[in-house]
Amino acid sequence: MWRNRHMPWSLGVVIPAHNEEDRIVACVRSVRAAIDTCRPDKAWIVVVSDGCTDQTTRYAESILKQAGQVIECRAGSAGAARRIGASALLKSLAVPDLSRLWLANTDADTAVPPDWLSKQLRLADEGACAVAGIVSVDSFEGHGPNAATNFARSYVIHGDGTHPHVHGANIGLRADVYVDAGGWSDIAVGEDHHLWQRVLQRGWKVCSSASSVVTTSGRLHGRARGGFADTLRETLIVAEGPMLEGHAP
Repeated sequence: MWRNRHMPWSLGVVIPAHNEEDRIVACVRSVRAAIDTCRPDKAWIVVVSDGCTDQTTRYAESILKQAGQVIECRAGSAGAARRIGASALLKSLAVPDLSRLWLANTDADTAVPPDWLSKQLRLADEGACAVAGIVSVDSFEGHGPNAATNFARSYVIHGDGTHPHVHGANIGLRADVYVDAGGWSDIAVGEDHHLWQRVLQRGWKVCSSASSVVTTSGRLHGRARGGFADTLRETLIVAEGPMLEGHAP
């Protein structure tokens, strides 16, 4: 598709949420601040309230106001929830050139910095069709005395500032690339890796940059089995030894 890099970007952000009443306001507020920093042509945030039984939906609506929408569903899957959100963005923004629409993704237990989107768009203007960032952890409480050190050691960042990680909490891509790759898979875990691999297989230029960092929850038990909380806990168990978290040798 013809693409004019001088045209302004439009921005869409998808945030899946399942019973995140304690974190959704801070998450959406941080995303709104990141959008304000970019001053895009158009912007829209979609919070996908997936099977929530708490006040997540109400709190999200209260902080979103006119900046986006909340979609309630019972997808029961991070991948399906993200797909629902992305479809809503494509419909709501309805831009004529999908290559100038950037679809960013984060999680409801995550806060993004003010330059989160501007960094992704700068990389996109330099030729990246998709950007995978990294995560920092807000607290290692309950993970053991050496958890922060062990996480830093195990979380690989290459000397050139690239990395091997793919997190749904910090990934963005052009809308035309998203459509070409087939969108999010309807799976509960690993939907981020599935999409990233399809983007690679389709031959699009990607960028895995450690300059894009978001702060996510270090909670011991996450909302999705096999998600980041489980990965973090298992990684630290290996690093600390079998006695962490009460595991007997």
